[in-house]
Amino acid sequence: MDRRTFLALFLTAIVIVLTPMLFRGFGGRRAVRPTQGDTVAAGPRVGATASAASAPPALAPVPAPVAAPIATTAGVARVRADTASVEYQKTRYMFTTAGAAPAAVLLSAYPDLRTRATPPARATLAAGPVSPAVSSTAPLLRYRIVRGGDTLSLDTIPFRVARSPDGVTFMSGSPPITLRYQFANEGYLAHVTGQVGSAGGPAPAQLLIDLPPTIRSQEADTLDDERHLAYGYKLEHDDVKSVSFGKLDPTMVRTDSGPMTWVAARNKYFLIALVAPSPAESFVALRMQGGPRVEKTAPLATATAVQPIRDGRFALDLYTGPQSWTQLRSIGNDLENVNPYGGWIPGVQPFATICMRVLLWIRQTLNVSYGWVLIIFGIAVRLLLWPLNQSAMRSSLKMQRIQPELAETQKRYKEDPEKQREALVKLYQQHGMSPFSPIMGCLPMLLPMPVLFALFFVFQNTIEFRGVHFLWLPDLSLRDPYYIMPIFMGISMLALSWIGMRAAPPNPQTKMMSYMMPAVMTMVLLNFASGLNLYYAVQNIAALPQQLLLTRERMKAGPTPAPAPLRSRRATT
Repeated sequence: MDRRTFLALFLTAIVIVLTPMLFRGFGGRRAVRPTQGDTVAAGPRVGATASAASAPPALAPVPAPVAAPIATTAGVARVRADTASVEYQKTRYMFTTAGAAPAAVLLSAYPDLRTRATPPARATLAAGPVSPAVSSTAPLLRYRIVRGGDTLSLDTIPFRVARSPDGVTFMSGSPPITLRYQFANEGYLAHVTGQVGSAGGPAPAQLLIDLPPTIRSQEADTLDDERHLAYGYKLEHDDVKSVSFGKLDPTMVRTDSGPMTWVAARNKYFLIALVAPSPAESFVALRMQGGPRVEKTAPLATATAVQPIRDGRFALDLYTGPQSWTQLRSIGNDLENVNPYGGWIPGVQPFATICMRVLLWIRQTLNVSYGWVLIIFGIAVRLLLWPLNQSAMRSSLKMQRIQPELAETQKRYKEDPEKQREALVKLYQQHGMSPFSPIMGCLPMLLPMPVLFALFFVFQNTIEFRGVHFLWLPDLSLRDPYYIMPIFMGISMLALSWIGMRAAPPNPQTKMMSYMMPAVMTMVLLNFASGLNLYYAVQNIAALPQQLLLTRERMKAGPTPAPAPLRSRRATT
């Protein structure tokens, strides 16, 4: 291995070592932030109501992007609130009759990973409380209506409830307001339509929708979940934008203008999104502001979406559920990119999406657990790369054989770079090689890296791997608690390197890299997702037969003597 090859491998190792520093908090620690009031009272069955002494305290008002001043609800007496529970396939909505808004949504298909109860508790999307230091509570949404220079908060109005097979309707008498929720998409999507009467006053101009100030964590590692808290939105003619809670200033209001096809609040795996049913019903603005900090995290923020009210009517689609690519893709408007793979790194999102879709396809086609899906995927990657690896490894063998001649040529013409370049090209041609052969020799080690890098983000964001156990691994999206898988991965990588060094020309740099890279990769992946270590170990093992065949080929060929033309050329010079 020459200096250029060694430098390329060294830079690759540096990039791999820096990866966990750039993306800290992934998969490793299972630190749990103590919570307060973690248990959400399960709502009554369909057709029943449960009384509450009072509604939750209001959030700090966010200024709305309208010219008229916004009146807040401070000092306004709260009305008596009941909780109406509505079940639909995989969800159960708990609405508050004071404001006709969802207070929490229970997702029956996903467990709450904070506890190890049997049977496991179900995940519930709720907006707090967050911790003993921050006891703010709120419903998932809060509606306000702008009338002239005043703002009417709907959580100061009592609503009557009327149920139907596919939805629920809330009605108030004074002022006359009707909100209807019609459920679809296994209950994750609700078509919301509203009608507001003027009742002799000014016509309503805008609907203000306060997004949740947080989404209570359902994960074993709550700190990592809080780092993913963010608001997102999609402009009609632009890419998806994402603003993490940590980037919002508590002392400043950030206003982004529309039209927007959707706005959303999310954490690591779950999402609450407002989607415009048509361009005429797009959101015209989104105002965001940071909340109080807890240590180094930002668990709270406020955001208000603005939608015009035309002829007393408004409509929107409410999605409350998992960040499942299939579910979000069916809704459209690029909602599946609400939590893009790779974040700010260009080119990662498309490749990671392809890897994720292949994994989901294998799971659906073969109907096996995701642990076996990763094993099949690792073997398939090596089989697909077999021809390219074959060519690259043979180029590496040739480079090792001509390494003494390369060193002699470089030393002979070190004072004349132009002649050195010409001599090296001729040397490559004599051995049936090209100037790109040194790079090709590094490919066997570098080829699996793009897939490994893409899977890093797949395990970070893909809800299908959440809480999936395999063999002794309790969760493929988190680190191996016993560190068996990363150590096994390092051993498999060392075995691959050791076989590759057999019968190879002695080279201190190659020997050092063969022992250094497995150690570096083991330390880097030690606290990464156990599924990532499983994939990498499998593809290393799948590469062993090819490495053995090439080693035998090298042993049969034996050392190659230096060609005569070079020796004669040396004598004449």
